[in-house]
Amino acid sequence: MPTRILLLNGPNLNLLGTREPEIYGAKTLPDVEAAARATGTALGLEVTAAQTNHEGALVDLIQQARGQMAGIVINPGAYSHTSVAILDALNAFDGAVMEVHVSNIHRRETFRHHSYVSYRADGVIAGCGVQGYELALRRLAQLLGARPDA
Repeated sequence: MPTRILLLNGPNLNLLGTREPEIYGAKTLPDVEAAARATGTALGLEVTAAQTNHEGALVDLIQQARGQMAGIVINPGAYSHTSVAILDALNAFDGAVMEVHVSNIHRRETFRHHSYVSYRADGVIAGCGVQGYELALRRLAQLLGARPDA
């Protein structure tokens, strides 16, 4: 039975492929989700994806993952820098957490250099484009023992 993973994307990530492609690239969110599912399958992970522009909805999804998912890959978008509520929800989640940022937040505006989510994350991947999602899944597979050679 595959290890279940929740892939969460926050605000504006539904605009991947069209919003600032010079920063975020040309791949769309459906492209990212399909690639994540394929990578997950190869690693023995079952990936369920969700995206919302609403902070409370992200909190709800994280809470619903408790006892259901072994890990979360989250790109909280701008909520990375502002949301203690998302941090609190992640702190109540018992599984592994990987934080992903498509752009390198440390090469952008100063306010983007800090992430509340990083306090809880088992790893942070930033600046690798949408490949960061694959890297995060590979790391989760290692952390969870889904496939030790991932």
